[in-house]
Amino acid sequence: MAASGKLASFRLPPLPTVGELIKLYNLRAEKQLSQNFLLDLRLTDKIVRQAGSLRDAHVCEVGPGPGGLTRSILNAGAADLLVVEKDTRFIPGLKLLSEAAPGRLRIVHGDILTYRLDRGFPTNISKPWEGDPPNLHIIGNLPFSVSTPLIIKWLENVANRTGPFTFGRTRLTLTFQKEVAERLTASTGSKQRSRLSIMAQYLCTVHNCFTIPGRAFVPKPEVDVGVVHFTPLVQPQIQQPFQLVEKVVRNVFQFRRKHCHKGVE
Repeated sequence: MAASGKLASFRLPPLPTVGELIKLYNLRAEKQLSQNFLLDLRLTDKIVRQAGSLRDAHVCEVGPGPGGLTRSILNAGAADLLVVEKDTRFIPGLKLLSEAAPGRLRIVHGDILTYRLDRGFPTNISKPWEGDPPNLHIIGNLPFSVSTPLIIKWLENVANRTGPFTFGRTRLTLTFQKEVAERLTASTGSKQRSRLSIMAQYLCTVHNCFTIPGRAFVPKPEVDVGVVHFTPLVQPQIQQPFQLVEKVVRNVFQFRRKHCHKGVE
């Protein structure tokens, strides 16, 4: 009974649905910000399960929007959830969630591309790089426009053990356009093999978890969405500085496959 009581304490109290909040605050997805809302909590729960156990974990959620994924993270038992949201229209709805989960949800109005995540969590959660990953996760339903520059930034952080990786081998569970998810996880010899494949896989174990059909989002994007999980490797597969690897790989892939020897030259 005690265990089930503790589990129940993680669950949020009854709240307006995400759809009701969107209507209440008159929220609309902004096309120029490539926003697409995921309202089905069964799907947001499934995304969260790809991260592994969040019981008592520290989590950073990128771009929570109306808070569907936020609810799933809190219901999974996260003890400390930091959300970084650029769009002020979503802050009131997130504050409502914060009041429903006292002491567990912190809201930052800011841009994840410039926010200092290394200052977002206590240093005592750090784990040695050679050991197990820290009990810290980054989770996000990323806007398409920011997903590729953000993962490149974080991969450079992995290489240099900076940003969210000052705490150790922090795990990432993120959404991308299906085509980008396939490139990130493409194996050697695959037609999808690309610059992104090499940059991600020389630094991380990368897993394409599942695909969400575009019709699950509001508004419906023209493409499906892939959920990708990253765990940084203890030792990178290429023992060279990130910027050098990135430059070489970018040059190799700037030509069509049959002419890639030009890039090597």
